[in-house]
Amino acid sequence: MLNSLIKFYKSEDGAVTVDWVVLTAAIAGFGLAVVLVLRPKVEDKTVAIGSVLDAAAVDPAF
Repeated sequence: MLNSLIKFYKSEDGAVTVDWVVLTAAIAGFGLAVVLVLRPKVEDKTVAIGSVLDAAAVDPAF
């Protein structure tokens, strides 16, 4: 039992998993921050494009 605890303590296999989890969380957090920063600007542009399209004359023959 003691030997298996020592072997588990010295094992570094889990460290790679922790690194990947931290890296993935950082990437997800960065992506969320980018979306939160860009969303109002993109929303303003879509509203402007929508109003231009609403105001455009439509040819009924088309």
